[in-house]
Amino acid sequence: MEKLFRGMAVFIRRRRPGLRATFKRLAQGQNPIALLLACSDSRVVPSLLLSADPGDIFEVRTVGNIIAPADVAGEAAMGDESEAAAIEYALLALGVQHIVVMGHSSCGAMAKLLSGHPLEGAPNLERWLVHARTASDRLAAAPFIARTLPPGDRLSQANVLQQLEHIRSYALVAGRLARGDLELHGAWFDVERADLHIWSPMKTCFIRMNEAVIARMLAGRTSIAG
Repeated sequence: MEKLFRGMAVFIRRRRPGLRATFKRLAQGQNPIALLLACSDSRVVPSLLLSADPGDIFEVRTVGNIIAPADVAGEAAMGDESEAAAIEYALLALGVQHIVVMGHSSCGAMAKLLSGHPLEGAPNLERWLVHARTASDRLAAAPFIARTLPPGDRLSQANVLQQLEHIRSYALVAGRLARGDLELHGAWFDVERADLHIWSPMKTCFIRMNEAVIARMLAGRTSIAG
């Protein structure tokens, strides 16, 4: 805890003065750019990777960046309701038009799935990981995921795509996608290399982001999406 307390002191002394106006504005309400569902892993810090400011991201962290799918009616979550509640609030109350699922390399949840051995004394974790098991089926049908990656990282990328499907299973999401009022995005962070990859549906692969790629995206070219 000593490191965290020292961090508080740094925030109070160095950062808070320059952020007072921002937080005063945010106290009146929020207007985030995106709902971001990321893994709870301490090595993944989305706000750092995206240089996001307070108020930019409505964020949910779960083990394995997992979102329980909806039932047949597309309404109730077939698991913990927390993530479904975040989706509803982001879309209905905040008017968010982008949802991002971010996975990462060396994911402990994916390693646990691959091992097939439950973690002793963790029944809730085992029930939670059920919602990622279909990622194995998706990986088998996804030859575009690089075979040069370690098995756990390949599964992690497939899991990002699977969790996007879980999000699509909600009627609220499906309706907005059909109307063009919402976009879903997949992202994957390589921890060792500090590289962020973005899923391109048209190219059917995760593309490593660099300044040149980002410049083309910002210029409105279709080299990423199409």
